[in-house]
Amino acid sequence: MFTGIILQITKAGQAVADTASAMMGQPGQEQSEMTMSLMDMAMKGGWILAILVVLSIIAVYIFIERYFAIARGTKEEKNFMNNIRDFIHDGRIDSAVTLCRNNDSPIARMIEKGLSRIGRPLNDVNTAIENVGKLEVSRLEKNIAGLATISGAGPMLGFLGTVMGMIRAFYDMSMAGNNIDIALLSTGIYQAMVTTVAGLIVGIIAYVCYNILVSRIEKLVFLLEAKATEFMDVLHEPAKK
Repeated sequence: MFTGIILQITKAGQAVADTASAMMGQPGQEQSEMTMSLMDMAMKGGWILAILVVLSIIAVYIFIERYFAIARGTKEEKNFMNNIRDFIHDGRIDSAVTLCRNNDSPIARMIEKGLSRIGRPLNDVNTAIENVGKLEVSRLEKNIAGLATISGAGPMLGFLGTVMGMIRAFYDMSMAGNNIDIALLSTGIYQAMVTTVAGLIVGIIAYVCYNILVSRIEKLVFLLEAKATEFMDVLHEPAKK
């Protein structure tokens, strides 16, 4: 009997030692298994994540292209309006038109249209300038609506991926019956979570880019209005004697 007790104690001690050894080895093993690269997450996201990646590339392209286009539009030659004023007062309309054509900017094209209407009623001149200004703003707003669309569609696609992922997870549960394994559900859950995060990231980036471009276009609109008013004031000024 005493020998049996000793054997039980020995087995218990061995079991404790084995458990401790296993616990010492688990952290490194779990860490290696838990490590996941961005590529692995992308693969788990499925085709919806691929669409979100394409939308993000389109959004970045539109933002960069329009940002520099608007920056070029707001660029103005130094003393441009002062030279236009001097040419008009001196009666050198052709020189003023040449100056506008040499300056490739919305402001110059707007002023050139006003110069071509000199001699007509001032209301006609003002209307012509406003129409050109609207056309220039419309050109600069090209593709910006696409950013607004992406900012709304990105989170919606992410939510669609979430629903599809959860449907897949519950379908796998129903097919597994009583043999439910967490590894069996991981694919659907990964897809649900990854597409949600990706959709929100794409939507946030597109939304911020859209608002930046809109604010810069609004500044350009104010600048065009100010230059149009300045040009009309020049036409109202008396000519130099």
